[in-house]
Amino acid sequence: MQNESNTAPAAEVYLQATRVYAMAAICLGVGLAVGYLMRTALAIPAPVVPAAKTGVTSPHSGAMTSAGPMPSLAEMHQIASQQAAPLLEKLKKDPNNSALLIEIGSVYHSAHQFKDAAAYYSKAVQADPKNVEAHTKLAISLYRTGDVAGAIAELNRTLSLDPKNPNALFNLGMIQLQGKQDSKDALATWHELLKLNPQLDPERKAQVEKLMADVTAASNGRSAAKGAGAND
Repeated sequence: MQNESNTAPAAEVYLQATRVYAMAAICLGVGLAVGYLMRTALAIPAPVVPAAKTGVTSPHSGAMTSAGPMPSLAEMHQIASQQAAPLLEKLKKDPNNSALLIEIGSVYHSAHQFKDAAAYYSKAVQADPKNVEAHTKLAISLYRTGDVAGAIAELNRTLSLDPKNPNALFNLGMIQLQGKQDSKDALATWHELLKLNPQLDPERKAQVEKLMADVTAASNGRSAAKGAGAND
């Protein structure tokens, strides 16, 4: 009976932690792929995906939508390349134009072509080493390729240029939580974010505070579960 009573709370803690990390994953998608706590970047439209013809399916497509199968990554790359073509023509005349390089990187990032995006963001950083936006976007794409250490290093470069940057601090916390499974460092980073940015939009501030509260609760719950297990 004692084992059963300990199992139920442990299961509840696990479910709570799962929900928190699922929510964090959603926030990560919003925080890294799209949005920043404070908009400073040029908005780049997502690649336009042509509607699938009726009755035609792609053997590489794993998901379906009401319009038909989702395009494969190869198809998305082709679409992004088509959209980037006019920008690449401009780049030939001005290869060190950091704003243009960022714009091209954003086209590829929106199409989930993260290695290509990182390549153009890296060129933007080389062309303009003090460009905070370029460093932040490069970090995001590096993380999406699986380069957690590279992403964190790039965000730290951003913060060396702009220590209060809310976008870099928010994304750094998300990567610490998701990429390193380090809730302690993530919470410390978000505390710094709120401390250094009292002017943050109330809605954004509330989102960060809610995420912090949920992560704290999940961490405390896991610690309690481990303690209960050790006492068995």
